[in-house]
Amino acid sequence: MTADLPFLILSYVYLFGTLAAAEGLRRWQGYPVDFTRKVVHIAAGMTVWLLLLFRHLPMALIPPISFIFINALSYWKGTFQAMETGERGNLGTVYFPLSFSILTWLLWNQRPLLVAALMPMTWGDALAAVVGRRWGRRRFRVPGSTRSLEGSLTFLAVAWMATAIPLALLPATPFPGWNGLIVALGVAAATAAVEALSPWGLDNLTVPAVSALVLWAAHSL
Repeated sequence: MTADLPFLILSYVYLFGTLAAAEGLRRWQGYPVDFTRKVVHIAAGMTVWLLLLFRHLPMALIPPISFIFINALSYWKGTFQAMETGERGNLGTVYFPLSFSILTWLLWNQRPLLVAALMPMTWGDALAAVVGRRWGRRRFRVPGSTRSLEGSLTFLAVAWMATAIPLALLPATPFPGWNGLIVALGVAAATAAVEALSPWGLDNLTVPAVSALVLWAAHSL
C-alpha cells in the first residue's frame, strides 16, 4: 500500500490548499461564504478523480473518512470559515464526505460508476445554488432551505453533463458513448427531483444515494 502514499499526500495537499485558497478569497477579496463554500464543495467532490490513481481501497478511504471528522470539528468550532454558514442544524459539510466514503467502499470495483455517482452533488448542487440565488424567481420552500425552479433546472443540466463525462469516457465504463449520455440523463432527472425536495442539507446524503441507485439499476439491466 506504500505505492498509494504519494497519492494520499497529494489528496491532502489539494484539499487543504483549496481550503486555504477559499479562506483567502473570503478574507482578502471579500467573497461571501456562500461562494467560497461552493468552491470547497466542488473541490472536495472532484477528489474522486484522484482516487482513480489509488490501487488499494483502505488507502483511498482515508481522505473522505478523515474529512467527516475534520468537517464536523469545523462545524462545531468554526475552524474553516470559508465553508461554514453558521446555520445550526445544517450538517451538509459532514454528510458529503460520509456519502463519499460509503460510495467509495461500495463502488470501488466500478470506478466509472463511483466518479459518476458523485458528480451530480459535486457540480449540480453547487451551480444550482449560485444560479438560484442570483437569478431564481420561481422560489419554493423546503424545511431549512429555499429552492427555485431556475436552480433545479440548472442542477438537471449540469448534473447531466458532469455525469455523462465519466460514464462515456473513463476506461472500463459499462456505458460507453451514447449510452453514457442516456444513463446520465436518468441520473440527472432523478437527483434533480431529490435535491429539490431534500431538507436541512440532507441532499448531501440523498443525492449521492439516488445517483448510485440509478447507476446500479441501469448497470444491472
